Amino acid sequence: MNKNIAVLASGRGSNLEAIIKNIEIGKCIANLVLVVSDNPDARALKIARDHNIKALYLDPGPKKTWLLPEYEENYVRVLKEHNVNLVCLAGFMRIIKQPLLNAFPNRILNIHPSLLPAFPGLDVQRKALAYGVKYSGCTVHFVDDTVDGGPIIAQAVVPILDNDTPETLAERILKEEHRIYTEAINLILSGQYQIVGRRVIRVES
Repeated sequence: MNKNIAVLASGRGSNLEAIIKNIEIGKCIANLVLVVSDNPDARALKIARDHNIKALYLDPGPKKTWLLPEYEENYVRVLKEHNVNLVCLAGFMRIIKQPLLNAFPNRILNIHPSLLPAFPGLDVQRKALAYGVKYSGCTVHFVDDTVDGGPIIAQAVVPILDNDTPETLAERILKEEHRIYTEAINLILSGQYQIVGRRVIRVES
């Protein structure tokens, strides 16, 4: 199977950095061929270039939470030109719509800093603390046409401490994000899984 992946990022690139490190030490089987950002000042672009990975800023168009179809088609074109098989969102602050979903069916992953379906969207740690839950964590899931929806591939649980702030909780969750994103990428690229309803089930080859 083609193991070429692209990462779409909007900001600091923490998960991108972890993926690159895991590729370099042999923990991730992916071949990262491209990093794309909707933010020309994203640190993610610098991280990619520092590791000799092609990095591109693509105009997202008028400011909206999603990419307008004609702009999203530009993303599809660039990804196809680089023979990308799997698209990984890492802090990409746009809602994916039909052009990308149709071009990469069950080939777009996202990582979210909560145990979905709890607390989708933004400001997740603050919501978890306000609600009083005792555990939070992170989720890697397939992307569909809902916000933080799609079948769940991997999750990690993080306990919430009595003295936690949104910042301290986010920091602990981030360590687990760095671990399970690579695990999820490896599983999908291996092809050793099935999607049954909303369940992603590991299968032996």
